[in-house]
Amino acid sequence: MNIVIDTNIIISALIKDGLTREIILNCKDTLLFPEFEFEEIEKHKEEIIQKSGLSEDEFNELLDYLLKYVHIIKTIEVLKYREEAYKIIGHIDKEDILFIATALAYKSKIWSDDYHFQMQDKIEILKTKDMIEIIKSKE
Repeated sequence: MNIVIDTNIIISALIKDGLTREIILNCKDTLLFPEFEFEEIEKHKEEIIQKSGLSEDEFNELLDYLLKYVHIIKTIEVLKYREEAYKIIGHIDKEDILFIATALAYKSKIWSDDYHFQMQDKIEILKTKDMIEIIKSKE
């Protein structure tokens, strides 16, 4: 199964060595992360470093480590799905269009606790609690 990871999931895993990070490291499904969201992580880098207590080098090392467990999806690969994604979520949250486009392109679910995704019904959304159940079922 392909699962697109929302940026807030990656940020959570960077801030705290907890459940979210554990799920990423132990998930046997294919986790996908859109490359366009690196800008969002960079935008919040100082805040993440402050909340996590990591140095900048530790932050960079941890991000690199987490990304070994995900496939980075190039934006160009999902652009042809943008119009369809806009119809699905553009009226809810335009910032989520490329996530939906990525899910469409890879026939994926999306892992997010963001309520905006729950307001559409075309792409299945997995919350963190759902990811826990998926991992448990594959042990």
